[in-house]
Amino acid sequence: MKERKPKIDFSKSLKKPMKESIHGEIIFNHVSFSYPKTPYIKLFEDLNLKIESNKITALVGHSGSGKTSIVNLLKRLYDVDDGEILIDSYNVKDLDIMHYRSLIGYVPQEPVLFNQSIRENIIFGREHVSKEDIWEALSLSYADEFVKTEEDLDFIVGMRGGKLSGVQKQRIAIARAILKKPKILILDEATSALDYESEKILQKAMNKISKGITKIVVAHRLSTTINADKILVLKNGKII
Repeated sequence: MKERKPKIDFSKSLKKPMKESIHGEIIFNHVSFSYPKTPYIKLFEDLNLKIESNKITALVGHSGSGKTSIVNLLKRLYDVDDGEILIDSYNVKDLDIMHYRSLIGYVPQEPVLFNQSIRENIIFGREHVSKEDIWEALSLSYADEFVKTEEDLDFIVGMRGGKLSGVQKQRIAIARAILKKPKILILDEATSALDYESEKILQKAMNKISKGITKIVVAHRLSTTINADKILVLKNGKII
């Protein structure tokens, strides 16, 4: 059997800057990118953008505009073909991948919850997590509106969180992301399946999350961007 080699070379990704020293400014500097399966389709060509630290930046645009690809590159699921992505002054290619991803909290459109307790879904395999940290994360995500006691933390959420409502699942997912104490928090279409009232709750949670976190909101709906400090509109891989 032929040995498969990963497309991304992590051998030089060794730097581990102290998390406290990271501000979370993101710069895409002359980035060009195409997916490995379709190298003849340039998704980005000489893309430049800046996401300021400690602010809420919204990425909006039609399907296929490049929003998800920006997130994929930011999480370093792929590497750019040309140009560079900087976090503060660090090229993401130079950062130890596990350390780098520990700086990022990610909440997808459909959060992945396991048929375990709320506590286990929030901790998500981490060790040495204090009760104070868990309750702080619940408070910041407004999940403490329905998780009020230690007994509530032991509630089994069912397959894929089937015993919880959509907004409850999203609040648990945000609490899980916050528990990492990330420097960058990404909400990827996290409100697209929610009604207006549920969306407002998550917007409140975003505003409540402590300063010192760079927040990126990927959105289709204009209402999701109402509290953003900056809105970047994409079309065909360009900021318009």
